[in-house]
Parts: sequence; structure tokens; C-alpha cells
Amino acid sequence: MKPIRLISGFLTVGVWTLLSRILGFVREIMILSLIGPGPLMDAFVAAFRLPNMFRRFFAEGAFNAAFVPMFSSKLEGDEDAAEFGRDALNGLALVTLMLMALAMIFMPALVWATAGGFGEERFDLTVGFGRIVFPYIFFMSLSALFSGILNATGRFAAAAAAPVLLNVLVITAMALAWATGGEAITWLVWTIPLAGVAQLVLTWGAAANAGFALRPGLPCWTPDMSQMVRTAVPAALATGVMQINLVVGQLVASNYDNAVSWLFAADRLYQLPLGVVGIAVGIVLLPDLSRRLKANDTDGARTAYSRATEFSMALTVPSAVALMVIPLPLVSVLFQRGATGVDDAAAIAVAVAIYGLGLPAFVLQKVLQPQYFARGDTRRPFHYALVAMVINAVIAVGLSPIIGWIAPAIATTVAGWAMLGLLYWGLRGMGDVVRTDDRYRHRLPRIIAASIAMGVVLGALATVLKPALGTDGVRYIALLGLIVMGAGSYFGIAHAIGAMRLSDIKGAVRRS
Repeated sequence: MKPIRLISGFLTVGVWTLLSRILGFVREIMILSLIGPGPLMDAFVAAFRLPNMFRRFFAEGAFNAAFVPMFSSKLEGDEDAAEFGRDALNGLALVTLMLMALAMIFMPALVWATAGGFGEERFDLTVGFGRIVFPYIFFMSLSALFSGILNATGRFAAAAAAPVLLNVLVITAMALAWATGGEAITWLVWTIPLAGVAQLVLTWGAAANAGFALRPGLPCWTPDMSQMVRTAVPAALATGVMQINLVVGQLVASNYDNAVSWLFAADRLYQLPLGVVGIAVGIVLLPDLSRRLKANDTDGARTAYSRATEFSMALTVPSAVALMVIPLPLVSVLFQRGATGVDDAAAIAVAVAIYGLGLPAFVLQKVLQPQYFARGDTRRPFHYALVAMVINAVIAVGLSPIIGWIAPAIATTVAGWAMLGLLYWGLRGMGDVVRTDDRYRHRLPRIIAASIAMGVVLGALATVLKPALGTDGVRYIALLGLIVMGAGSYFGIAHAIGAMRLSDIKGAVRRS
């Protein structure tokens, strides 16, 4: 995959992810407006986190780290990739069905382990919601498999478009609840498993069109499956550690009214650049690095890694600065309405600024992890994640008696930077592939300078536009103007000082 094609892959995934995140904003705006921070939303967030937690543990983390490099290698060789994919499908389906059955039986124990601070009302609500939404894990885990097949074959669009379905269906459900006067929470929880079915149908059909019409059957233990499991277990443990960090944060937040909802809303906002940039880069980079390393294309692998890092920083650093400089205008305009009041917006904005400080670390992790996974090394990321987990737990639990509900956000950011430092430290000995090229080293300081200049512009504009940002009707236009002028200043300054060349992006867009 040539560098221009690699960037086009980033853009393909990034554009679909951007659309998904934008629709996700609409989704969260409607949920916060119709339900709002409180017992119902706290219970839904805790319940929905359960299938998402296990999905990332089994499917997106462990499975992709083990399956995608092996599947990519088989595509490059003369081996039967379809047979391997079918065996993986059957094994994953069996594991997730067993997990789903156990979760349904022991849901109260799961809720106690992940949101033990909830009182009786929120606890019972979470158990009930959890049993409705947990089947989502089965459909989404299988969808992740088909997405891995599509990404390995260079067909990124369908896999990246699948998450859009969840947001479209939830938005539709919320609109129907508002129009019919029904209970929004009831519409919301029953839409989640339906969305999982829709996403599976989309990715399964796209994989069939790509020549991989896999059919379910009885699981079959083969040497390839054995190798995949040996690779997947450490990756599952590493991903599990990251999910434990989320659980620790939720456990601390569950002791404070509305805190679970506040942190969830803040998480949605910083996940926009993380999803558009970090996840897109990780998805495209892993199969590309796997192919290049197998072909001993060291120069090509180094170029791909350098362009991925450069692309990530060019979009992530200014995003992080924006989240830290104008969190309240972003939150108040996007979320403050209906059941979400001024105090809620102020609390969410504080968390957004803290998460923004950690955003570059979260994104760079997505760039560095493929260096390990492409080599079949999932053990060292697991060990580093253990250290980050301890740091997260100590800060979240230790600071909460002093500063309260915001401690989990601080812990997440600090642990994110610690994890990034460990990943960089572990790159020693991998050779020139993991050393960025001169072009990246030349551009990074300029990217940072352009981002800082943009932050100054945003701060000044936010002060000027403060009255408009607080006026109903006008505030949407004011925020749009603030974002457009901030982005314009960044790209203009970046181009002028050599942080990026717009011709690079134009060429990638044309190729995409």
C-alpha cells in the first residue's frame, strides 16, 4: 500500500467515523435532552458499558490483534484465508454465546462489580437494562470479525460505515419517543440489540460481496486457531486491563449523583477526534504493516508508520488544544437543553478539558500498538497496560476523597500518557521501522506551533462571541463560526510554516 493510498485509507475510515461521531452527537444531544443526567441515564450508561466492555475485550482488542495479521498473511500467500475466517467465525460465535448466557444469569453480580456505588433504584434499573442490551455483544463481535476481513482486503468503507447504523436507529427511536410521548428510556434500551443485528447484516453482506461468504458451522480446533488463541489471550488481557480502567472510573463515579452521566457525555466529545484519527489510523495501519513486515519491506513499513504518525498529530494536537481552550462553549451549545442544565454543562466541560489533555496520548497508542501486533507481540502491551492500570486505580481511588467525581478523568489522562511512554520504551530493538523519518521530525514542532497559535485565536474569538454563544437560536451559528475560524486559522498557519502541505491531503482525497 503506497503512502498516498495509506492516507486515503485513513481518510475513508476517518470520514465514515466522523459521520458516525457527528450522528453520535445528535444521539447524545437527544438522550441528554429527553432523559438527562440522573438515575435513568446513569443506569443506561452502566448497562450499555457491559456489552461494550466485553466487545472490546473479546472482539475489537484481542480478536483483531490476532486475527487481522494472520488473515492478511494468508491473503498474501497461497493459504486458504476463507477457511481460516470460517473457523474463526465459529469459534468467536461459540465464545460470545456462552458469555451472553452467563451474563444474563449473573447480571446483578456484573452490575455490582462495575457500579457498586449505585443505590437500590439505580442498581435495579441497571440490572434490567443490562439484560436487554447485553445480546448486542454477540452481534457486534461477529460484525467485528467481518470488519476485520474487509479491512484486511482494503475495503474499509463498509466496516467503517457500520457504526453509523447504531446512531441512526437510536436517533430514530428518540424521535419516535418524543413524537409519541412514549418513555424515551424504553425506546433507547430496546434499540441497542436491534442495531447490533443491523450492523452484522451490513458487514456480513459486504464480506460476502468481497468473496468471503462465510457460513456458520460447528467450531473446529486447528493449528491456526491454536496460534490465534495464543496470540489473542495476551491481547485480551491487555485490552481487559484497559477496560478495567473504565470500570474503576465508573465505580468511583457511581458514588456521586449524576457523575456517571457527566463522564459519559464528556467521553463522547473527546471520542470524536480519537475515533476519526486514532481508530482510523490503527485500522488501516495494522494490516499494511503486517504485509510489509512479511515481505521484508523495511523502508515501506517505516514510511507507512511515519505518515500515520504525522497524519495523527496534524489532526490530534489542534483538537486537543480546542478541547482544552473552549470546552464550555462546546458543551453548553451541544448538550445544554431540556433535562440537562447549566450545572451539568459546567461539570461536563471540566471533564472534557481533562480528557483533551490526554487526547494525543490516546491517539498515539493507536499508532504504536500495530507495531507490536503486526509482529505477533501482544505480551509486552499487556505488561505495559498492567502498569497503566495500577496508575489509573491509585489516582482514581486515591484522589476521589479529595477532589470527588472528577478523579477518574484525571486518572484516565495520566494513565494514558504513562501507557504511551511505555509503548515508546518498548520499541527499542525493533530497528529502523519504528524510527520516524526526517519529514515527520521536521513537521512535528511546526504542528505544535500552529496548534498553539490556533488556541490563542480560539480563546480570543470565544471571548468576543460569548454573548452569542449563550443566546438561544444564535448559539449554534456562533459555535459553528468559532469552529470554522479556528480550523481555518490552524490550517492556514500550518501551511504557511510548513507543518503540512494541503497538496498532500488533496492528493489523498482524490485517490480515496
